[in-house]
Amino acid sequence: MLTTFRPARRDFSSLSEREILALAISSEEEDGRIYAAYAERLREDYPSSAAIFDGMAAEEDQHRRLLIDRYVSRFGSSIVPIRREHVRGFYTRKPVWLMAELDLDTVRNQARDMEQDAARFYAEAIKQTEDAETRKLLGDLERAERGHEHKAEALHDAYLDPETRDSEKTTAHRNFVLTYIQPGLAGLMDGSVSTLAPIFAAAFATGDTWSTFLIGLAASVGAGISMGFTEAASDDGRLTGRGSPIKRGFASGIMTAVGGLGHALPYLIPHFWTATTIAMAVVVVELWTIAWIQKRFMDTPFWRAVMQVVLGGSLVFAAGIIIGNA
Repeated sequence: MLTTFRPARRDFSSLSEREILALAISSEEEDGRIYAAYAERLREDYPSSAAIFDGMAAEEDQHRRLLIDRYVSRFGSSIVPIRREHVRGFYTRKPVWLMAELDLDTVRNQARDMEQDAARFYAEAIKQTEDAETRKLLGDLERAERGHEHKAEALHDAYLDPETRDSEKTTAHRNFVLTYIQPGLAGLMDGSVSTLAPIFAAAFATGDTWSTFLIGLAASVGAGISMGFTEAASDDGRLTGRGSPIKRGFASGIMTAVGGLGHALPYLIPHFWTATTIAMAVVVVELWTIAWIQKRFMDTPFWRAVMQVVLGGSLVFAAGIIIGNA
């Protein structure tokens, strides 16, 4: 006996007016919950932005109420259980609200995309409805969704005065520095400076570029793993506000390895003095880059950073050469 299975997902063009209204209700409910989730996640660090999303969640709830009233008046109180995932080609929502840490720009950009998607949905839904009152409601909601960008701007102006915007930008910058820049810079400094001595000691002791490269590779990778685990295990970020330990660990470990590999890779060149000259040039670039990063993100005076990094690196570099020639 053959059984006919209906497709798991329906084409939007096949939906009835009743199903379209039910889909609109479930979509508004989900969008409202997403905005409420954004507000809750942002409330501690960005209270003014959270207030914006509270307002947008209230707007979605009002849309839901209007749609339910229209549905009940047309089809009764039993709402068809249809959702976005049941419709082929229907827009989906990226679960940004599930991210461990929310970036303000990411959230605001997705909110803008959500409103544009909703407006397109209502524009297409109007084409598949015959009832005049339903068409009027869907048209009103389309205009409301298209105007939400202006509504968001109005909420932005209402809740985010220049002082608050500066405060939120400062908080976002601080979180970025503490989570990525600070551990990454510490890793880059450790990788660039601590591997100078073993790499150049090996170079001048053996005169063999391949052996020097292997020693540098081992030192860089080993230091990266060690620094990554040390940074991740140092604290969980809850009390210090330094963010995810996993992100900090990866930032520190990767940059430590990069710092060491920068002056190890030239020893893939078989000619000793060519490789050594290039490695020395790379060291100079690395140390000045570290000084620039300290000035740019850590507000360290440039020449103080130069003295700290370049002087320290030069001493380690000299130690490596002296030991290698011993």
